[in-house]
Amino acid sequence: MATTAGEDRAGISQPASIQLPGTVLGVGVGGFVDGILLHQLLQWHHMLSSTNQDRIGVKYYNPHTVSGLEMNTLWDGIFHTVCWISVLLGLGILYSRVTHNRLRVWSSRVLWGWMLVGWGLFNLVEGVLDHEILGIHHVHAGDGQVWWDTGFLALGALLVAGGYLLQRSGRPFDPNAPAPQGEGRRA
Repeated sequence: MATTAGEDRAGISQPASIQLPGTVLGVGVGGFVDGILLHQLLQWHHMLSSTNQDRIGVKYYNPHTVSGLEMNTLWDGIFHTVCWISVLLGLGILYSRVTHNRLRVWSSRVLWGWMLVGWGLFNLVEGVLDHEILGIHHVHAGDGQVWWDTGFLALGALLVAGGYLLQRSGRPFDPNAPAPQGEGRRA
């Protein structure tokens, strides 16, 4: 049976979507980027570094004291544990999806696109929840913190939009099917 673009070959079903595993992986990776870059390398904030001005009454642990830094580091570790679990969960779901039907696979654009969507969703949820609603920390506290927090949210929105567009450009392909004339194999 001859196939055209967008049709399945006889007997080969569409592969399981990698939207969920890619998004879950992206949430974990986005959290790791936040935690490693902003918490550890730049040391702009920790999980509880703005609780002296929060909206829920969490005890303040001054990150400029040893005991305060210890408590903030503990909560940063809990945050990283959640990121790690997200990555492991995403990998587990991805593995089950790609091994379900080995005859058809997705191009890497689809996975990277959904991972960018997940990273952007992490930024949006974490930014709105922790920075705006709870106020437990800000991207870079002090003068101009509203701009840093707004930029974090804008980056999240750009990652969601860019990731969505990227994943739409990827297509499933059958490695056993001949490539259509004039088209190479996309990765």
